[in-house]
Amino acid sequence: MAFDGIITKSIVNELNSFILGGKINKVFEPNKNEIILGIYCGGKNYALNCSIGADNYRINLTTNSKPNPINAPCFCMLLRKHLIGGKIKKISTPGLERIVVIELECYSELNDLIIKKLVIELMGKHSNIILLNEKNIIIDSLRHLDSSSNSIRDILPAHPYELPDNNKLDLLAIKNFDEFYSYSKNLDNLDTGISNTFNGISKLFIQNILNELNINNTVNKNNLEKVYNYLISSLNQKIYLKNYNQDYTITLTKPLDYKEEITLPYLNFFIDDFYTLKEKNSDFLSYRNSVLKLVSGTLKKITKKLNNINAKLKECSNKDIYKLYGELITAYMYKFKEFDTDYIEVENYYDNNNLIKIPIDKHLSPSINAKNYFKKYNKLKNALEIVNQQKLETIEELNYIETIIFSLDNSKTISDIDEIYTEIKENDLFFTKNKLSSNNVKSTKLKNKNKKVDTEYIPIEFKIDNYTFLVGKNNKQNDYLSTKILKHNDLWFHTKDIHGSHGILQTNNTTPSIDVIIKCAQIVAYYSKARLSSNVPVDYTLGKYVKKPSASKPGMVIYTNNSTINVHPKID
Repeated sequence: MAFDGIITKSIVNELNSFILGGKINKVFEPNKNEIILGIYCGGKNYALNCSIGADNYRINLTTNSKPNPINAPCFCMLLRKHLIGGKIKKISTPGLERIVVIELECYSELNDLIIKKLVIELMGKHSNIILLNEKNIIIDSLRHLDSSSNSIRDILPAHPYELPDNNKLDLLAIKNFDEFYSYSKNLDNLDTGISNTFNGISKLFIQNILNELNINNTVNKNNLEKVYNYLISSLNQKIYLKNYNQDYTITLTKPLDYKEEITLPYLNFFIDDFYTLKEKNSDFLSYRNSVLKLVSGTLKKITKKLNNINAKLKECSNKDIYKLYGELITAYMYKFKEFDTDYIEVENYYDNNNLIKIPIDKHLSPSINAKNYFKKYNKLKNALEIVNQQKLETIEELNYIETIIFSLDNSKTISDIDEIYTEIKENDLFFTKNKLSSNNVKSTKLKNKNKKVDTEYIPIEFKIDNYTFLVGKNNKQNDYLSTKILKHNDLWFHTKDIHGSHGILQTNNTTPSIDVIIKCAQIVAYYSKARLSSNVPVDYTLGKYVKKPSASKPGMVIYTNNSTINVHPKID
């Protein structure tokens, strides 16, 4: 949705209904783009959120709390000094500008009653929050702007405040349709043309009008008149939201007349939840992508390591030929006192005395050439065992990294990413890269040392025929389920040779039916990399047969005495 001049005006109308006359008792600055004012009015406490982020600029009453820094920033301290105790006398917006002016009665240091203004400019990347004195002189602003920053105005302390220049027409100053038509009749289309001609009207708003009125984008007198009447009607009425709830099932109804009283700031709350959800999704994606970039970098490094190991193994596979060369040079050493060429040709008594060419260093004696070949053979022989072990360890590391990527792909909340990131930080595999950039979303995991492990991980829970079935969302949760929750008589589930979640059916010492087992297997198959497959093998066994090897990576277990069932992934 577009936070345009019409939305701004409707928000201000609601603010005048709920916080006019209220006193400011708190000021917070959760981040560099937001100021939250705590307001007490009519026996209730309100929180007014003023956000100037380039993508999420807005002003609205909020019910969603945000973490605050321990040390308040300078601008926050300045607002506390000037505004706390101030009484809101007027909330207005000039025309359809995306500018909100809050006038407050405050007391000076000499206890004189003075007027101060808080100006919230909502103009995309040019948004700002500015504090003015009674003479419209800037006391300070959240962002300082001048000509060096390509600003058309100076927004600096002690400078007079000026409204931004706007060459668009003010719809509120249009007296009738004939005047509106004279400015609009030569437009190329309705949505872009009206948005570019009149101030505070977004292209998206006009498109919604066209859809609601069921008219096309063609400019003609009939269409212009319908759009004009709708715009005037919207400006003269309040926007009312019906069926408001936290699931965002919101439907627009016919706007109410100003005289009709509403009991909640519905539009403010809708804006609040809409942008809060948008910000959470944006933060989640940014956080997940940052962690995924970290994991992908490690994956690339380990893959390169595996390629080097395979190259070394290929070299080791030729070790026997070097032994043969050394033996043949030794056997025929009596024929050569020195070498004139880069190779010798001798009979191979291991191959029916067929001739074989042996590369040699003609600058070295036959005995030294033979010795070098035996040395190379012994080196590759010793290396083969070590490299084979390294390959097994590297493949295990790659499999583990793939489980991390699987968990990231299936994460739903920032808390899920926190658990994965905590696991990464604890692993030596990521030791050199275990810090995310300071620009990324900060981890929200609580760092309470006394917090019990049982409360840290909340697996997915299903109820199946009076049984409880638990599924882990990442390696940490899988470990928690398989080592802390799993009992000897519970059933443990995992997809066969496929990355996925651990599942535990808590049997309470009873024997579940085959239908229950099938449903559990279907759920485990759904929470695996084989989700889109149609016939997925799932292993299940009693908890007493599941063991975690010492020093193994999170999520890694071994199990025996298992049965396998093929199912179609699904959850009911």
